[in-house]
Amino acid sequence: MKAMILAAGRGERMRPLTDRHPKPLLKVDGRALIEWHIGALKDAGIKDILINTSWLGDQIPEYLGDGAYWGVNLTFSHEPKALETAGGIRKALDFFEDEPFIVVNGDVWTDFSYEELLKQPINQPTKSAHIVLVPNPEHNSEGDFWLREDGLVVADGEQRLTFSGIGVYKPEIFKDIPEDEPYPLAPKLRELMVEAEVTGELFEGRWHDIGTPERLETLNQSFQRRIKTIEYDGKL
Repeated sequence: MKAMILAAGRGERMRPLTDRHPKPLLKVDGRALIEWHIGALKDAGIKDILINTSWLGDQIPEYLGDGAYWGVNLTFSHEPKALETAGGIRKALDFFEDEPFIVVNGDVWTDFSYEELLKQPINQPTKSAHIVLVPNPEHNSEGDFWLREDGLVVADGEQRLTFSGIGVYKPEIFKDIPEDEPYPLAPKLRELMVEAEVTGELFEGRWHDIGTPERLETLNQSFQRRIKTIEYDGKL
């Protein structure tokens, strides 16, 4: 299975940090955010990864190279005008050769294991997408979608969860999106939910939406606290 990291966003809420560098190159515990995703995908056995770029996009391939450092093959899809999530996927669709593929938002940090997505029955004829949901963070307290007990995800429900930005998709669901036009992913997912084509899972591990400088700082501070806790427990 191949994967795509969405890295084309402007990162307006992250300014001034993103005035000089694209958000995926901001550092989390000393490593660029996008490096964490590449490493986790590699650990799951995924070696062919496409990254879309736009704002200051030349910096990302300059920083990452061809992926040999991590033992993966990196391909880049540059968007002169950012095409949003589904639009960016549509532009890069040929890369996936009509096979299901993983997509992860480049502006989240998580310790989710992508191996879990390789186990999903995405090849069932009646299912088109499988997404990962997380408990609602403070900044999205009302959530996005409802995960039913039967594993289906629907748009409305009493206990909505937050979409993590991680999922696995069949390529055909993007083929009706106009080429080279901005198009978000959420409306497409809602269309599929009406037809009961989206399954999901709840991930309760570490997940952070790096949407503001304050959230980035909080995440980096959490690494320092974890180090101090390990030292206190005498494990270092």
